[in-house]
Amino acid sequence: MAIRTENKNGAIVISNNVIANAAGIIATSCYGVVGMAIRSPKDGIVSLLKPSNLAKGIKISVEENEITVDMYIVVQYGVNINAICESIMHGVKYRLTELIGYEVKQVNINVESIRATSV
Repeated sequence: MAIRTENKNGAIVISNNVIANAAGIIATSCYGVVGMAIRSPKDGIVSLLKPSNLAKGIKISVEENEITVDMYIVVQYGVNINAICESIMHGVKYRLTELIGYEVKQVNINVESIRATSV
């Protein structure tokens, strides 16, 4: 369900895909995040998504104009996973609220994989 606002001048509709893309851009800009992930339903293998497909690794739920974001991420090896997740939660909640003007009630982070960087 998209966010819909109406006033005397007309209506504004923000689709879940737009919210998911914005959340993905915010999350991938955080230190230690390699990218968004998607798990194959067929064999359960986790794949790293290209920047053009960030929304596939994010699920948006809207109830009474409150947003819940579920994100599936890949993190960099050697960084504190808890610190990364806290940073993403805070950043996504604050910046999405500022961007679209509706309260982000909850941001849930699912770490799907860890990627080691080559030396």
